[in-house]
Amino acid sequence: MSEHQKLPKHYRRLREDFPAYMEALDRLGEAVGQQGPLDAKTLQLLQLAGAVATRSEGAAHSHARRALEAGATPTEIRHAVIALTSTVGFPTIAAGLSWVEDILKD
Repeated sequence: MSEHQKLPKHYRRLREDFPAYMEALDRLGEAVGQQGPLDAKTLQLLQLAGAVATRSEGAAHSHARRALEAGATPTEIRHAVIALTSTVGFPTIAAGLSWVEDILKD
């Protein structure tokens, strides 16, 4: 299966329907990554934490996948999620961990 085929169908459709918009979104992500000293793995773990905190399952899947690609271990990914417990609460963390496991089981 190609990298393109691994992407969610909805995301692929957005890229087809709104190519200029999605390219601008890509450029924004690149610009954010270049603005400071954090490495790609740390940035993906932060974005994963933000996705879980906002209860965005699709973004959590995406950033868990990207964190793995950037060199994060499953243990680091899980830790990034559970570190939020006192901030966002256990129910949100439990949901977030289930979304992370969707990616880690593959």
